[in-house]
Amino acid sequence: MPVTIDGQTYYRTAEVCRIVGISRATLFRWLKEGIFKEAEHRDRRGWRLFTEDEVDKLKAEANRINKADQLSTLKGLI
Repeated sequence: MPVTIDGQTYYRTAEVCRIVGISRATLFRWLKEGIFKEAEHRDRRGWRLFTEDEVDKLKAEANRINKADQLSTLKGLI
């Protein structure tokens, strides 16, 4: 369930992974490799919080990778 702080909606890691369609391992790998910057916000337990804009950027990256995979598969069939 998203969290609203000062009028801004934030999503926790599990929610982000479900929305984007990636695993936690993939998300953490992307953060570690610098594909995305570390989450700027954390809750009182230290858990990462992502804005809707950050979630949209993660979706775009996941879609970019999926399209590249599909193209390479199609090229392999030809």
